[in-house]
Amino acid sequence: MGHRGGARLVSARPLREARVDLSAISANVELLRARIRAEHTMAVVKAGGYGHGAVPSARAAIEGGADWLGVVEIAEALALRAAGLDTPILTWLHAPDADFAPAIDAGIDIGIGSPAQLDKAAATASRAAPALVHIKVDTGLGRGGVPLAGCEALFAAAAAHERGGALRVRGLFSHLANAGDADDLAQLEAFEHASALAGAAGLTPELRHLASTAAALRMPSARFDLVRLGIGIYGLTPYDDESSVELGLRPALELSAGIVSVKRMPAGTGVSYGHRYRTTRETTLALVPLGYAEGVPRQASGVGPVSINGTTYRIAGTVAMDQFVVDVGDAAVAVGDRAVLFGDPRTGVPSADDWAAAAGTINYEIVTRLGGRIERRYTS
Repeated sequence: MGHRGGARLVSARPLREARVDLSAISANVELLRARIRAEHTMAVVKAGGYGHGAVPSARAAIEGGADWLGVVEIAEALALRAAGLDTPILTWLHAPDADFAPAIDAGIDIGIGSPAQLDKAAATASRAAPALVHIKVDTGLGRGGVPLAGCEALFAAAAAHERGGALRVRGLFSHLANAGDADDLAQLEAFEHASALAGAAGLTPELRHLASTAAALRMPSARFDLVRLGIGIYGLTPYDDESSVELGLRPALELSAGIVSVKRMPAGTGVSYGHRYRTTRETTLALVPLGYAEGVPRQASGVGPVSINGTTYRIAGTVAMDQFVVDVGDAAVAVGDRAVLFGDPRTGVPSADDWAAAAGTINYEIVTRLGGRIERRYTS
């Protein structure tokens, strides 16, 4: 399959590389669609495609069968349009002074979470290009969206704007807190109540959506007309109790770097800042040019797993801004060998989940924080 625009295919490997397998993203979307069987599938490519690259990830997801794209900011949506993607796009988090005009002109759907946003969308639109909006309801997450108590008034205003031709309410949506079955079911009931209120106000949104990857897989009643698939399309699990391998997903991103220094050192050598690690015998220390400037979590100092030539080691000592050290013992490691921090665990390397555990966080953060001098390369 071909992926044009925004995807630099792999040639010679750079010093610091995030290698993204676009075919894995396509395959993950296909697998999730077959399992979930929702009428519509939104691939969420916010935050640079969860660190994988927004445009290449979007193209791969569309090839896998996604028929919607989701981002947070209007600028992200416009970048997808500029890359030639004409798939429907929803954007849902807006600054108070956000300009809706470019989005409306580009046919981008706007998430609306307050009366002020609704009025702005209606005022910005014209009869030639009505605003396409999805009204967001806060069903219990406590973040964006109109609270249930304000739904009737906002729905009535939306219906009036719709009758006047300024906008079209294409969707109604919310987001689960993933706080447990009881809380999720309560949010589901609240969403259904909001849907009934919308109908009573004369609104007929064609798309109701509540579920992200986690609920889409385990809560069939939350699928409605569209599911928003985020972490799952990149091959990562949304759960603490089920791995990507168990879900049949293929992690798409592998983070690695070429080793820049190898030296033999005696027992008692202090390693990195604070000497939190000291060698216990004569050993080989390998220097990896990735640090917290690239998003490698300093919290993983001393515990982050790294695979070199098929063997997994732990970081020796403190992660620095630009580099960290691995004690490889007597292994035959040379300058230029690749140190793989995480990738597809079925290939024998650590996973993003392993790094999340080492840093006391979640796999979402591990992949989205990558930056600095890392170069993204794509295979397909």
